[in-house]
Amino acid sequence: MSMTNNNEKIGSIRIATDVVPLIAALASQDVEGVTPLQDKKSIAFKINLKRLTRGIKVDIKGRKVSVDMSIGIIYGYQVPEISGKVQSSVKTAIETMTGLEVSDVNVRIASVGIA
Repeated sequence: MSMTNNNEKIGSIRIATDVVPLIAALASQDVEGVTPLQDKKSIAFKINLKRLTRGIKVDIKGRKVSVDMSIGIIYGYQVPEISGKVQSSVKTAIETMTGLEVSDVNVRIASVGIA
């Protein structure tokens, strides 16, 4: 995917295709009630950031992005509330960081865990 800097035409900006799913994964992990895939403080987490994108499919057409993602939630949290917060967090993060427009974020609850 390439984007042109509209303010000053001094070159192009390219975002690797695996970056948008990673943004979605990290944004979902910021929502309270979402089961973390790994401890964010561990070295393994930092080394294996790409593993976070499992269960996330991103379709980019032009400047529009569609996200399908599976998440886990912590037992006791309300699925509709957590799902809505994940959708909002993912949409905001992708749009803010990339300048792309997110058309939809589809969330599938894949697991329930305990804190």
